[in-house]
Amino acid sequence: MNFYADYVEGGKDFTNYEDLKNNFKINVPSNFNFSYDIIDRYEQREPKKRALVWCDDTGEEQIFTFAEVARESRRTAQYLVSKGIKKGDAVMLILRRRYEFWFFITALHRIGAIAVPATKQLLQKDIEYRTNAAKIKMIVSYDDTIQEEIEKALSASPSVENLVTVGSERKGWISYKQEIGSFNDNFPRPTGENATKNEDVMLLYFTSGTSGYPKMVQHNFTYPLGHIVTAKYWQNVLDDGLHLSVAETGWAKAVWGKIYGQWICGTAIFVYDMVQFNPGVMLQKVQEYRVTTFCAPPTVYNFLVRASIKKYDLSSLKYLTTAGEALNPEVYKKVYEATGLKMHEGYGQTESTVIAGTFSGMEPKPGSMGKPAPCYDVSIIRADGTKCDPMEQGSIVINLETSRPLGLFTGYYHDEERTNAVFENNKYFTGDTAYYDEDGYIWFVGRNDDVIKSSGYRVSPFEIESILQQHPA
Repeated sequence: MNFYADYVEGGKDFTNYEDLKNNFKINVPSNFNFSYDIIDRYEQREPKKRALVWCDDTGEEQIFTFAEVARESRRTAQYLVSKGIKKGDAVMLILRRRYEFWFFITALHRIGAIAVPATKQLLQKDIEYRTNAAKIKMIVSYDDTIQEEIEKALSASPSVENLVTVGSERKGWISYKQEIGSFNDNFPRPTGENATKNEDVMLLYFTSGTSGYPKMVQHNFTYPLGHIVTAKYWQNVLDDGLHLSVAETGWAKAVWGKIYGQWICGTAIFVYDMVQFNPGVMLQKVQEYRVTTFCAPPTVYNFLVRASIKKYDLSSLKYLTTAGEALNPEVYKKVYEATGLKMHEGYGQTESTVIAGTFSGMEPKPGSMGKPAPCYDVSIIRADGTKCDPMEQGSIVINLETSRPLGLFTGYYHDEERTNAVFENNKYFTGDTAYYDEDGYIWFVGRNDDVIKSSGYRVSPFEIESILQQHPA
């Protein structure tokens, strides 16, 4: 079972792109909260349904049902409240791919606190900036290396009250493992002024641009519903299947492919907590655990091909998607030859859900991001605001005159100037450049300020890379 149909108008499925684009609509309930309305409902209706399959490089394995995730999430919510976390507080999660990430992020949703996932690649200065910009009250982490950087940043991070480790005990840190056993799993849905509202900030991601400090992208409590399209019609996840998106939890791609849309649509999440990427080991995991749907950047696919992908039994795979960078036709060709599966590209940002993609029933054009997603009114425009002709490069904008797509961010946290700069004249300016072809497929060129000019011509870095990929060396 899954809850997809509960939120899609009419509960219908869609057989082709035109039907999807023209008729898809999500019914947004009042005060939607992913933890109570999705996870706890699975616990009540199908408690033994598989939710999370986790393994790491040491051979440890953990498989969690929805009932188990729900219980651990509620216990963790109690734990956080006992440490002073309340609605509106910001908590930074630097947990790599540890399974505790799913307990903490869903616990924060229950409380109405703000989850701030971050990557383990941060250094002292990065942590100092983030803790002060978001007024981080607690940091939860696992790695000794990142914990050293956090400790260096602490004297310049006055808002941080507690440090929590889910790994080894460490001086100055509260041990989650030591204390969590003393908490029960009773955490009723808050009411009154403590209840979450759809418009409340649920999630913050720091995202870097080409200049200046990272921006804080804020998403509200309806954001998970926007990822129904991501999971169901782009990734094509299967009810009771097993989906793998290759992403560390510190990046927004993790919530694209490791929790929201996937669980709403009924698939379990496969998490391989690797210390270092090894393409051969990843292929072995896909074979061993019978992964059904897979999503990764084109670079990862390139490494998988080089690791003799044909040696592995990948017959469990039913659908492949890719995002994060434009797909080179040569990589597409090699993956297709090895698996018999066509790769379906997608495009979006930390600020959004999937904006464009090669959706169900569409024939992929390698290198193209596909067509606009349902609920997204996408245009490519000139500098004067007029629409570009086919094959003419312009800026990607999302038109907001009639409606705002579910899953589009609500602004940059505590930064009205930056927010106003990208939301102008009832449009959201993505900052990306692209063009349409004659069939309506969109082709990514680059950031607006990431185009090479040579002898008066505008040249895309992607075009150069595509040519280089074809060279035998």
